[in-house]
Amino acid sequence: MPKISERGNIMPESPIRKLVPYAEAAKKRGVKVYHLNIGQPDIPTPPKALEAIKNIDTKVIEYSHSAGNESYRKKIATYYNRLGVALTFNEVLVTTGGSEAIQIAFNATLNPGDEVIMPEPFYTNYNSFALTNGVIIKPITSKIENDFALPAIEEFEKLITPKTKGIIIVNPNNPTGSIYSADELDKIRQLVIKYDLYLYADEVYREFAYDGNKSISVLELEGIEENAIVFDSTSKRYSACGIRVGALISKNKEVISTALKYAQARLSPPGLGQIVGEAAEDTDVQYFKEVYDEYIERRNLVISELNKIEGVYAPMPKGAFYTIIQLPVKDTDRFCQWLLEEFDYEKQTVMLAPASGFYSTPGLGKNEARIAYVLKKEDLKKAVKCLEEALKVYKD
Repeated sequence: MPKISERGNIMPESPIRKLVPYAEAAKKRGVKVYHLNIGQPDIPTPPKALEAIKNIDTKVIEYSHSAGNESYRKKIATYYNRLGVALTFNEVLVTTGGSEAIQIAFNATLNPGDEVIMPEPFYTNYNSFALTNGVIIKPITSKIENDFALPAIEEFEKLITPKTKGIIIVNPNNPTGSIYSADELDKIRQLVIKYDLYLYADEVYREFAYDGNKSISVLELEGIEENAIVFDSTSKRYSACGIRVGALISKNKEVISTALKYAQARLSPPGLGQIVGEAAEDTDVQYFKEVYDEYIERRNLVISELNKIEGVYAPMPKGAFYTIIQLPVKDTDRFCQWLLEEFDYEKQTVMLAPASGFYSTPGLGKNEARIAYVLKKEDLKKAVKCLEEALKVYKD
């Protein structure tokens, strides 16, 4: 029998999706599953984006330019111009979701054996993208005791070797909900200049910064214009995960021209997705205000209710719509499976994402889980109640 590739064998499973078969089985048993495991918002997609789907009058759904439709790239550049970033459409490459932006950037800028430094816990697919490119992620651990604040810049510098080619940040952060301050970003900026590194920034959750915190783009940082590479996406900003459209953005012309070679190899990003994404860029400010207010209410509710449960600690996230919580169990991988496979409370249960999959360092996150507060408030309250009742009866 032919063998699977070595890369296939070491490719990690998604901690977000690996429990799906158990959730499906629970639903077949008649159990209601509250999905706090995945960042799939139930917020309506902007009306202008939905109208664009209904009003498509093209006779042929064609390939677009490999970099994406020029009209769409201009809309994205205009969005950044409003943020105070001087950007042109030629510095934007439309991708198949933010995930492809990461893959293409790694391909364009990193060689097998190169190292990148990244605060953990981090979005698990970064490990997957690194593995498929032979890139080594050197994790630097942020801790729940400090509400996942950015580790000291001195800790970053200790990890720099001749093989270090870049630093990756997710800001606002998935999975922790943290946001990096102007001072923290400036310290990273200085390190990037000192060692001439790439700074990769996942800024997908930019619109979701709470309590007066500001989400600052690395494109706003002076002196690293040639070093900064941004990953962006329509998925969360416009609650349109299914259109699979994102963007790779950089003022480094060589990065963009090299990335375009990979974009050409996959021909073009999704045509229909670009139509929806372009229309979404015209979404009015009121939409974002309502979405923002809703997430604030959801966040406050779920954090308050979680912290009432004995043995549970839930930090208050500053942004995005996630947080990592600490649970009074030894192994959340086993616990999260048990929630779906063996437990129900009044024919209901909750699906969480075990946090171990968000750490690169073995053994970390075993008593933690990520939650996404993307459900309506009454469902969030029921989900937390399920968790509370589960912890009363669970045996490690």
